[in-house]
Amino acid sequence: MTPDEWLPDETWAWVRKACKDIRAAELCEAELPSEALFHCQQAVEKLLKAFLTWHGKPFRKTHELRELAMACVQFDASLEAVLEPATALSQFAWQFRYPGEPYEPDPQEAVEGRGLAEGVRIEILKRLPPEAIKPTA
Repeated sequence: MTPDEWLPDETWAWVRKACKDIRAAELCEAELPSEALFHCQQAVEKLLKAFLTWHGKPFRKTHELRELAMACVQFDASLEAVLEPATALSQFAWQFRYPGEPYEPDPQEAVEGRGLAEGVRIEILKRLPPEAIKPTA
């Protein structure tokens, strides 16, 4: 596989996984809101990694959305308006994953989280070229 073939395929792989996380969040939000929020965080993380992949920007293994968002904004400052609120989802990479959390999120919080993830998806896909986005995205 040539680099010209690899880059769109690798970018698309991140996008495809992110879209599955958004769908999982939708399916979970009413009955399993903490799991839905986890998938929202995962979706945003993967979308930011897709954008960075397309731009050839290496990133470390991290769930910290602010770090990834700052790297994305270096390529497109107009992303800041949608990425800044979405960075609040970082906590759901770990919060509610283990017993003893201070509260359980409600379905409305999960709906709001999915809205943030959907907003990131829309804006990232606008900024990726057609060869990096398959029709089912």
